[in-house]
Amino acid sequence: MDIRIAKTDAEIEACFPVLKELRPDIHKDDFIRKIRNLQKSGYVLAYIEVAGMPVAAAGFRLGESLAWKRYLYVDDLVTLQAERSKGYGAALMTWLTDYALREGCEQLHLDSGVQRKDAHRFYEREGMRLPSYHFAKYVASDAAHEK
Repeated sequence: MDIRIAKTDAEIEACFPVLKELRPDIHKDDFIRKIRNLQKSGYVLAYIEVAGMPVAAAGFRLGESLAWKRYLYVDDLVTLQAERSKGYGAALMTWLTDYALREGCEQLHLDSGVQRKDAHRFYEREGMRLPSYHFAKYVASDAAHEK
């Protein structure tokens, strides 16, 4: 499978329907601007295209910390619902792992919502483990965070 990095506005925009499935609160009218802003802090958007349209995508960044040393963190990983179970997610995970190794990373990390049981089974099949819990506290008064 050919995995590409979205560089042009057209490539980024084409990934919108895929990422919308994972992030339903995003809006098409400011999607490119948001991705461009994320790219300023190292975000990379990779995707798999079939018949001229993206069917799976991964947004990620490289980082370094005392706990994880050099790592690749996956912000977003999704395959269109109609295209699941065709190997696209596994291909992206393999590609991300290879990318991390090429970049000198020791670890690959991602967080997944507790409700996403199918995704958890997929991550376990891909060799990931659950080494810790991730806690969050919303500090803004935004009512959207109270869901």
